[in-house]
Amino acid sequence: MSDIWNKLSVGTVCVTAGLTGLLSFVFLAVAIGTDYWYIIDVSNSRYYHGEHWEDLNSHSGLWRICEVMQKVFVILLPLSLVLLVLGGICGLVSSLANGLYMLLFTGSYFLLGGALTLAGISVYVAYSKAAFAIAMRLYGHELFNNVYVGFSWSMGLACLSCVLEVIAGSLFLLAAKLTAVQHLEQSATI
Repeated sequence: MSDIWNKLSVGTVCVTAGLTGLLSFVFLAVAIGTDYWYIIDVSNSRYYHGEHWEDLNSHSGLWRICEVMQKVFVILLPLSLVLLVLGGICGLVSSLANGLYMLLFTGSYFLLGGALTLAGISVYVAYSKAAFAIAMRLYGHELFNNVYVGFSWSMGLACLSCVLEVIAGSLFLLAAKLTAVQHLEQSATI
């Protein structure tokens, strides 16, 4: 087990964590800026009103409608993006300083950011489910029999960003563990 700790370099783990955090930031920024979170495809629907099916298909994102529940994730996800930037700065400083407590803070910070992103995604999913249930109640279940409603690639990028935030946080915590092991080995040789 000691050989595994010796082979891992704190610098390598920190660089990997930093790149993972950067990729998480990019994915979340693209997800927030696009309108393909939720799609509605009616091309298999039997209801045709003289329009082209493509004209009836729709997609939406965070910025198209702003109702009370939607304001929560419109706030949470950009806040998570800002936290990613601050986490990147903390990660850079803690990596350069190679400080145990700074690395622990940064790892915990990224895990908290991942939880915030997950909360924003969860609220969006709950909002979408509630909105679809209201639409079905208003217009009847028959209207939606051949309508495909689901999440699209923007939501996928946000979920991937959340996973990458957790990985970055875990890597910073691993770097803290490696730093602690190095400090113990140095004090044992003295």
